[in-house]
Amino acid sequence: MNLQSEIDYFNDMAALDQARFLALLLHEISVEARQTYGSAADLIGDGLRMRFLNEMVCRVARFAEQLLGDDANRPANDVLMRMLLAPRTDKTAQQMIINAYRRATQGFDRYDATVTMGPR
Repeated sequence: MNLQSEIDYFNDMAALDQARFLALLLHEISVEARQTYGSAADLIGDGLRMRFLNEMVCRVARFAEQLLGDDANRPANDVLMRMLLAPRTDKTAQQMIINAYRRATQGFDRYDATVTMGPR
């Protein structure tokens, strides 16, 4: 995955599309977080990674809210993308985010293609 091309891809979207993409990404990160659950409902199997993914959800959700509110003080798009996709020391956590990001990108592309089709 080329970080700069992902930044360019995100920058090329309209603000509403960026927000839609981030909503899909939030869903996919939460799906990845299921891997951190324990064997019973009240147990956590991987608290460190659950905490990491929860923090990513928090930050991405805040960015999406700032984006929709046209908040001039929000971080730049490249800051968000680097936070998500830059290499990490914890390669498992890095892979969890990349997996979520890839699924969000694929899902967004499929959704986008069906929306742009005209009437018959």
